[in-house]
Amino acid sequence: MSNKWYSLRVISGKEKQIKERLELEINRSNWNDVVIQIIVPTEKVYKIRNGKKVIIERNILPGYILLLADEDRFLGEIIRSLSNLPNVMHFLGKDKPLPMSDTEANRLLGKVDESHQIGEEMMEPFLIGETIKITDGPFNGFIGDITEVNESNKTLKVIVKIFGRGTEVELNFIQAEKQS
Repeated sequence: MSNKWYSLRVISGKEKQIKERLELEINRSNWNDVVIQIIVPTEKVYKIRNGKKVIIERNILPGYILLLADEDRFLGEIIRSLSNLPNVMHFLGKDKPLPMSDTEANRLLGKVDESHQIGEEMMEPFLIGETIKITDGPFNGFIGDITEVNESNKTLKVIVKIFGRGTEVELNFIQAEKQS
């Protein structure tokens, strides 16, 4: 028995609902021994919203769901049945789904695992030279330009104008927000 990952093309934005529908169909049809696992590949990222860190899950592959299935028994009826569910377009390879290479599957799944173990990364990272508004601390309300970004410590060095002179200030990510 060799299990392989398959890509299922679905309507973007509906991946979670489709995953639940696929699971129901597989349970109802007793295919649990053929389709072993279904995942929507996501990673945790955060945004700074109103000075608060907000963690969200971002889809790594919008419009795709991955299925782990027994390559030898993942055949006709199962493929047709799952492909015909609402909001499902088709498997990669249409009627004869192409399994992902082990390297490709491991890379994608590794990215999902890493994100859930390490914590999260910033969805819209701060960039050197970018203008930000300080939202907390003694310089609240000041506008400044980023001169340094320290991702590991989650800090920024920012030049703000105080009495017409540039002064360097160090801030936490949550003390700053991007200017829109």
